[in-house]
Amino acid sequence: MKIFKGILVLGLIAFSACKEEEKSLAVSWVSSTENSVWTEKKYELIINKEIADILISIDTNKQEQEITGFGGCFNELGWDALGMVTPEEKQQILNDLFSQAEGCKFSLCRMPIGANDYAVDWYSHNETEGDFAMKNFSIDRDKKRLIPYIKEAQKINPDVAVWASPWCPPSWMKHSKHYACKYNPEFNDLPEEWSSTEELVSRFITEPAYFEAYALYFSKFVQAYAEEGIDISAVHVQNEYNSAQNFPSCVWKPEDLGIFIADYLGPKFKSEKLDTEIWLGTVERPQIERVSDIVEYKNAEDYVKGIGFQWAGKGAIEAVHAKYPDMQLMQTETECGDGSNDWKAAEYTFNLMKHYFENGANSYMYWNMVLDETGKSQWGWKQNSMISIDSKTKAIKYNPEFYLMKHLSAFVAPGSVKLAASGDTNNALAFYNKANNEVTVLAYNNTSEAQELALNINNEIVKVALDGKSFNTLAVSLN
Repeated sequence: MKIFKGILVLGLIAFSACKEEEKSLAVSWVSSTENSVWTEKKYELIINKEIADILISIDTNKQEQEITGFGGCFNELGWDALGMVTPEEKQQILNDLFSQAEGCKFSLCRMPIGANDYAVDWYSHNETEGDFAMKNFSIDRDKKRLIPYIKEAQKINPDVAVWASPWCPPSWMKHSKHYACKYNPEFNDLPEEWSSTEELVSRFITEPAYFEAYALYFSKFVQAYAEEGIDISAVHVQNEYNSAQNFPSCVWKPEDLGIFIADYLGPKFKSEKLDTEIWLGTVERPQIERVSDIVEYKNAEDYVKGIGFQWAGKGAIEAVHAKYPDMQLMQTETECGDGSNDWKAAEYTFNLMKHYFENGANSYMYWNMVLDETGKSQWGWKQNSMISIDSKTKAIKYNPEFYLMKHLSAFVAPGSVKLAASGDTNNALAFYNKANNEVTVLAYNNTSEAQELALNINNEIVKVALDGKSFNTLAVSLN
């Protein structure tokens, strides 16, 4: 570190000596603190011989993974919350999330296949027991909330990509004949004898007729949405396939998911000539074998185009990235907290972003973009959201995580690449947009005092003073 700082100081001195002959780099700078969010700051290069508090060296040739996008999840309760405000306010919220000019520029979003824990209540797209031919398959329920939600986003960003995952198959495809896996009499009527642990025993009925019907269920979902003008870019085969929950869920033994992908879902999509990708997701446990046992079953890897991680799955992404370096990786659902919606939650999410991007993630999803002030699911869990709407006063609040997401998503365009920076990078991420020759750095000053940040970008210097406890995005044009 001493050697590195010495080199950077010499660079600063040299730059200072010739500053009259050189033009300062063009830098856009936005900063957020707990009490002052999204402040556009004027950049003026600080030239002095003192060592900055934070020194980071960036070489645009040291490129890592490509970034494919940022987004959140379209959930039923989010659409209901949006229905509480005026049409003008609702439009403004949607613009703030999806506008490619001034919003978060979300370009890649998630949706459930059937009910999840932020649905109004339980449903699937076919609850007719024994309907293996899927004659009664229907997405009519989604036409009330999810499809309008997505279509409003499409009006703002027609290119927004939507991927989908089930929390639970039709209940008759499970041994218990119930959507839940965990008995909780306060929130579900699952018979106690069917309450599951998280041992790796499939709750799906692993018989050929059920596998075939479930593959057909997926293909009908993709085709039905295409008819509504919504192309499903990918399906992740099961949300949190290790987790027994009191809300819609389904535990799968990894080998059985391998069978489903390799022998049924992959061939079905291929025979139907569907462009929708198949992903292994969402992984929420740290053991790599719970991934490799699926990917390496027969020819499953021929069909699996990516792997999605959330929650404790963060413990697996490093090993998975090392073992499958060419596989696309996604952070599928940022940890949702407990409804605090405070600055601490944003700090925690920033550290999650650091972890996922440093370990190969190509994209990052928030969870609930919009909720009412309670943040509660229908199954009792109070969670964070980017934006909160008070059901009584109709007041709209943009929470700290909204601005944190925007600090990256509004600057790091799809097609950018992550850069391998060196120096004091514990609280910083760097990206490079080849299209416009621009470097974006997200830096967090985690101290209460102001600190100087010095960036050496391809031997050009950017030096600024960061407010205490502030998130800062610096977009540096190298043209």
